[in-house]
Amino acid sequence: MSALRARPDREALGSLPTAMRMRQSIAQFEEAFREEAAESIARRERLRKQAVQRSRVRRVERSRKQGKLRFVLLALSILVTAVVVTVVMFQTLAMLVG
Repeated sequence: MSALRARPDREALGSLPTAMRMRQSIAQFEEAFREEAAESIARRERLRKQAVQRSRVRRVERSRKQGKLRFVLLALSILVTAVVVTVVMFQTLAMLVG
């Protein structure tokens, strides 16, 4: 008889009935699911912003590299043009004088 009595005494001492415990665990599960969903949304947004930032940094870096290359090519072409004009000018002067 003591085995049959143990359960009603335990419920009388404050432990929740099975249905209430199940509702409470489902509510906890739903709350945890909502929190996880909110964290997932925040994580996705943070990752998207980081990807946009990385893309912007790469675009700026690529633009700087292209600008450097264009400047070097411009300076080189001006230098080559000056050398060619000088050589042609001296050859023409040599032909006129000589």
